Amino acid sequence: MMQQPRISRRGFLGAAAAGTGGILLGGARGFGAEPVPTPDTASTPPFHYRLQSPELYIDSQRGHRAFAFTDRQLCLSEDNGQTWSRRADFADARHITFSYFLRNGNILFATQNRLFLSTDHLSTFFPVTVHDAQGAEYLPHTPRNPANPGWYFHTLSGVSSWDIGGREILVWGNYCSVIEGAAPVNIYYSTDSGRTVKIAYAFGQNPYYRDDGSSGGGPGGTPLGDPNNSLFCRHIHSVAYNPAENAFYACTGDHDQAEGYECHWLRGVYDWDADRWSWRVLVSDKLNSRYKSGGINFVEGTLYWISDANGPEPHDRGIFKCAPADLANPKAHTLLFNPKYECGIMIIQDPIILATHLAPASPFSTGVILSTDLGRTWTEYDLKAFGRRSPTRIHPPNGDGWFRADLRTGWINRADVLFLKPL
Repeated sequence: MMQQPRISRRGFLGAAAAGTGGILLGGARGFGAEPVPTPDTASTPPFHYRLQSPELYIDSQRGHRAFAFTDRQLCLSEDNGQTWSRRADFADARHITFSYFLRNGNILFATQNRLFLSTDHLSTFFPVTVHDAQGAEYLPHTPRNPANPGWYFHTLSGVSSWDIGGREILVWGNYCSVIEGAAPVNIYYSTDSGRTVKIAYAFGQNPYYRDDGSSGGGPGGTPLGDPNNSLFCRHIHSVAYNPAENAFYACTGDHDQAEGYECHWLRGVYDWDADRWSWRVLVSDKLNSRYKSGGINFVEGTLYWISDANGPEPHDRGIFKCAPADLANPKAHTLLFNPKYECGIMIIQDPIILATHLAPASPFSTGVILSTDLGRTWTEYDLKAFGRRSPTRIHPPNGDGWFRADLRTGWINRADVLFLKPL
């Protein structure tokens, strides 16, 4: 897919000043863009928005802290990105695909197939070796093409850790086999602030996404994944925790294969004392169903998710909610909003629901979907100034109230970072 040119800050401000262009639904006030309140911030009626600092890529945030990188440096801010007083040289910085702040301040980050941890605000950092369920070292495969080693740790979610009984657990799944090589599909976890990372669930070997040296993998080449697991998928879309059940949910994609579906929903329970997981498959379904989805969230025990169903019509799409026990029963689901196009990214910070459009499948250039009352009313906006962009990896608001999201060309190539604050 042809990439769009990167929008400079000057280009963004000029386009924002000329007009945003948008669609408002659900009782929102007015149309078009409001005057720009500050030199680098623009507004629509429901939210302010702005780009990242132009000199670096802000990859993650938590509270007042933010983690960023340049081509050859790691950067840490402790004042919501106003200053970057802590920096460290890192030759592979441009290949970072994942980063996360733990509650105690540790920073876990990854390149394509290597994982690192800093426990002292980037003064030092060291590699972390993953272990499998039996405790053995789990090492990345040797890629056929060194330029395409696979995305072992990249994820679409901005929330990957939860407090359970006063203890923090980090759980995430990798979105892979799209660019930079095929990779095995795993759910990872850590219960000690990133010092030890283990595999919670390993999917089986997908015959259609082997390491053949190509960017996305193919049917030839090295098989990847657990040879003893018959359940396979292309990659993981979302992992989330439901405190009401003390259980984790994961959903995957993407296709309908001769050997079976790749769109699954799994439910997992972690035994802290035994350090052991138990998983079961809740649903496996077609790619044009609501179960090809992402953006799993739980609010007071209710399950919310968003569908990016595609393939043969008719498409079963929308933002849904249900009791977790009713997931496999579509008749028990409530359709909250139907954006009509493929959408797979969503975060809920009660009562705010923030979701986004998938640019290649939508007439929106950069589509934002917003509810400020937990789904009773909805606003859709098209931030045309950015061109064809897909916002993803939405992080909860920082200490100044700004959500953070990647802006990607197509649906996967990194372009810029969007900050958004509902009014």
